[in-house]
Amino acid sequence: MKMAAAVLMGSAALTGGMAQAAEGDAGDGAIVVVTARLREEDPQQVPAALSIVSGEELTRTYTVNVSQLSQLVPALNYSSANPRNTAFTIRGLGSSVVAVSQANDGLEPGVGFYVDGVYHARPATAAFDFTDIERVEVLRGPQGTLFGKNTTAGAINILSKKPGFDWGGEAELSYGSRNFRQARAAVTGPVAGDVLAFRLSGSVTRQDGSIRNIVRDEDQNEIHNDAIRGQLLFAPSDDFSLRLIGDWSNFKNNCCAQVHVRVAPTLKPAAQQYAALAANAPGGAYAPPSTNPYDRVTDNDAPLGVDTNEGGVSGIAEWRLGGATLTSISAWRFWNWDAGNDRDYTGLHIQTTQHIPSRQDQFSQEFRIGSNTPGNVDYVAGLYYFHQKIVGHPISIYGPLATYWLLPGRPANLLDGYQTAGRTDFRSESFGIFGEVTWRPLARLAVTGGIRYTYEEKDGVYDVTAFGGLTSGLTPALVSDKNSILRSQSYSAHLGDGSASGRVNIAYDLTDRVMAYASFARGQKSGGINMSGLPVYPAGVPGHASGDPILSTVTVRPEKNSTWEGGVKTRLLDDALTFNIDAYYTRVTDFQANVVDSAAVIALRSYLANIPKVTVKGIEFDAAARVGTRLTLRAAGAYSDGVYSSYPKGPCPIEKTGSGTAQCDLSGQAMPGLPKWTGSAGGEYRLPVSMAGREGEVVLRADAVTRTKIFGDATGSAYTVIKGYTLVNGSIGYRTPRWEVAVFARNIFDKNYMQNLTVQAGNSGLIVGTPSDPRTIGVTLRTALGG
Repeated sequence: MKMAAAVLMGSAALTGGMAQAAEGDAGDGAIVVVTARLREEDPQQVPAALSIVSGEELTRTYTVNVSQLSQLVPALNYSSANPRNTAFTIRGLGSSVVAVSQANDGLEPGVGFYVDGVYHARPATAAFDFTDIERVEVLRGPQGTLFGKNTTAGAINILSKKPGFDWGGEAELSYGSRNFRQARAAVTGPVAGDVLAFRLSGSVTRQDGSIRNIVRDEDQNEIHNDAIRGQLLFAPSDDFSLRLIGDWSNFKNNCCAQVHVRVAPTLKPAAQQYAALAANAPGGAYAPPSTNPYDRVTDNDAPLGVDTNEGGVSGIAEWRLGGATLTSISAWRFWNWDAGNDRDYTGLHIQTTQHIPSRQDQFSQEFRIGSNTPGNVDYVAGLYYFHQKIVGHPISIYGPLATYWLLPGRPANLLDGYQTAGRTDFRSESFGIFGEVTWRPLARLAVTGGIRYTYEEKDGVYDVTAFGGLTSGLTPALVSDKNSILRSQSYSAHLGDGSASGRVNIAYDLTDRVMAYASFARGQKSGGINMSGLPVYPAGVPGHASGDPILSTVTVRPEKNSTWEGGVKTRLLDDALTFNIDAYYTRVTDFQANVVDSAAVIALRSYLANIPKVTVKGIEFDAAARVGTRLTLRAAGAYSDGVYSSYPKGPCPIEKTGSGTAQCDLSGQAMPGLPKWTGSAGGEYRLPVSMAGREGEVVLRADAVTRTKIFGDATGSAYTVIKGYTLVNGSIGYRTPRWEVAVFARNIFDKNYMQNLTVQAGNSGLIVGTPSDPRTIGVTLRTALGG
């Protein structure tokens, strides 16, 4: 949704983060521009569904990352058991995970994530904090005729603040609950007159953990984030500019712990279900520290920890040649990842180590030419190249209770010390040519057509060796049983395919303040390679030996997306009221999904698969109102109906584990992670109050978001349903043109809800999850200089 209502009205435009001409000045004609179509435009004149959140809105709502951004943009959904397993979707489509959150490096996201025009290939980079942001644009539907990398579900386009040739700076300090500490600062100014300018910004965030580990005597799920960005802007003339950007972000936290939520019944023998396994555990009966997830306690015995960082350099050159502008965007980026996990989520020594140390490098180059003066014909065309390499080293080690929990009835030490080590290597190369033209045959009519052709090559190598555990006196059956948990696998795959995509759009200005539009877009995402190993059958599945691969191929077919959309954008009451509404229908064939077959696969290994057909339809709206000079209000909402229209061979729900059924027909099942209804609303009231002869204002702000229930996995299991919730945030403060002090609260009413759910490896029936963050109250001091 176009969440930032004040932005859509051109209202929330605070210079340097301080109170200047705020919302009340929207009627003065100050219109905030967006670059969703690679040229500066009034968002109300863009005939497409997009949401805009200004940097000012991010600041005022204490929104620091994409996870919290989803509280402001109803069509954006976000799930993350840990940063590597980040999955964000638009209208239910994108980084799809059919069961619990698992990452697979061979699957491309359907939602493009861009920062300053540079595509970030790994969704995990979206987990880092925002730093010095001008605005965020969320575009819904297939993107590719304008953006460099082709994406089928939408794009998140983040733009940072540019260097200025006047000295200026801003700083912010916050302190709050659970020892929350955050510092942000930015400074900008000239280096060489009006030719060369710089901008340096950074942030540091710390907070104690929200989950208590009683075994390790520590708080987990803490926050320990750092980020820095440096920029140079070279502008020797009005016709040429070169912007160089270097950035680095770090996420080094003691996380990501999950807690006991519930136990689901299965069809396995009673002795192999959670209750009996826990009651008869060797060494004494096991009981979790709490069966109430909102006590936020765990007894995970394996050490946890996320150590990930990303960064890179980019150069953006723009050269104005008469009525056209040439643009070049060159970038190199890297991403490092390592994390320790306790994949049994208990205090039992089942799995003692699980790591996937990884390194990703990418290079991209984009060339564009586009018109820069309004006319009857506007155009943009470009060439795009992208290359990435991801190398991982998966490590899994099982402990002394692994056999008892996962393979009861076998020798007790069969899996003790059983482990894997190896290497994965995934490389992709993409070439694209794209263009879009807008023609205005009549003063009020605009017809837009765009096309793109993409060719991609992908290569993947998976080479992992299993060893250890009991190695002597093994029968063929016991060897097969070990292989159903972990097995040596070595394979390679190559993909190469080309595809065309495009869109057509018709927009008509019914009046000077009302525009209607309709569009059709088709996108395609190239095939993928399974880089997490081939899942295997456990013992007891008819027609299959224990350890047999479930899949006959390591690749998935390309995904094709067709979207029909129509909408109306309005400005009413002398621009005091903005109301936009759109409706859409999307059909996806060969939908690419990362499946975690919790009912058939003991080791809970994920794999890639094509779902024959998916459909999503819905209605979205946003509204913003300026009431007098002191009060601004906004509201946004989305209704979404997403189902697997055809999915005859899907994973089975946890309730059917042990039935001997390896696959279930999920046709008609609602998609996971997509609420039927989502809404957000907020407002800000400002009361002028002078202090010590200086002008200022008291500012009261409140924001709320509500979501209905979602399915935690695609199977429709009643035991992985995540209930809906309503979350309220707010702040009250005093602003002057140079400084501000505010008291803020996130989750004011201390609402409890689950952020995600995970089915425990082994299919005993245990389900764990990450509870919501408890209420955070704090105080913030902001200041601005110059500018």
